[in-house]
Amino acid sequence: MQAYEIRDAFGLDHLTRVERPEPTPGPGQVRVRVRAVSLNYRDLMMVEGRYNPRQPLPLVPCSDGVGMVDAVGEGVRGVKVGERVAGLFVQRWVAGSPSAEAQRSTLGGPLDGMLAQQVVLEAGGVVGVPEHLDDVEASTLPCAALTAWSALVGEGRIAAGDTVLVQGTGGVSSFALEIARMHGARVIATTSSPAKAEDLLARGAWRVIDYRQDPQWGKTARSLTGGRGVDHVVEVGGVGTMAQSLRAVRPGGTVSLIGVLAAGGADLSLTPVLMNQVRVQGIFVGHREGFEAMGRAFSLHQTRPLVDRVLDFDEARTAFEHLRSGAHQGKICIRVS
Repeated sequence: MQAYEIRDAFGLDHLTRVERPEPTPGPGQVRVRVRAVSLNYRDLMMVEGRYNPRQPLPLVPCSDGVGMVDAVGEGVRGVKVGERVAGLFVQRWVAGSPSAEAQRSTLGGPLDGMLAQQVVLEAGGVVGVPEHLDDVEASTLPCAALTAWSALVGEGRIAAGDTVLVQGTGGVSSFALEIARMHGARVIATTSSPAKAEDLLARGAWRVIDYRQDPQWGKTARSLTGGRGVDHVVEVGGVGTMAQSLRAVRPGGTVSLIGVLAAGGADLSLTPVLMNQVRVQGIFVGHREGFEAMGRAFSLHQTRPLVDRVLDFDEARTAFEHLRSGAHQGKICIRVS
């Protein structure tokens, strides 16, 4: 069985294809023959040692993957050999608020991830995927899609007529666009690329703002709503974009804090949070019940992800390099043979 490991040191140069023994599922576990993996920015940070420099090595990276169950351990109920499943990012989070134990059960660090031909997962940590999606498309759901769903539906309680602000064209933002439109909301998107702006409009964005040409894009987003402000911000930049997000959001609105993609902004003032009673909600991907609800909605609406590029298993390092370039729209995936 082949897998990729971050070996004795962090960095893409240390991402190595290795031969491992075929894993055997223990009690309460299942073995999945992986068919496709998708990349998240967290995966790149983990490989480079920026997410958790104290992460024990070697580590199999990647949080997201889909495959076929080919063996089950003792006592497993509800999962059968031959089922197509995704591995849940948080293996031990069923519903409600995450526990400390659940937070330690994440794939791709601290637990081995999905960039392998076979993986052993918790029986409760796998879930069926919508039938209308192929393996590559389904592999994009566990982190990016569920994060967007948790932000807008699970926590944000999005409603028809709301206005949602999304940043860029990465995986979470692309799914947030689809989920917002699914619920009858209008979407304002930011980008720095005219070509990406055209694509966002074609995919249903109501308005697009070029954040490089308009560094005060938060003020512009507010003006587009007649001065009221947007109801939801899907904040993937972090400190570097938070100030503009707080300018964009309405009093009593929600900023879902998801990522740390943007640098800078160390002088961020939190006064607007207090004065406007803004809800800043951290999003830790999501739980099993949220994934199941999202899967039902995606099946009903025949929702498909935006896939930027699919590479072969032996091109894993190239896939990470493309992710690092930031040139992608949607998800970068790896087909596992």
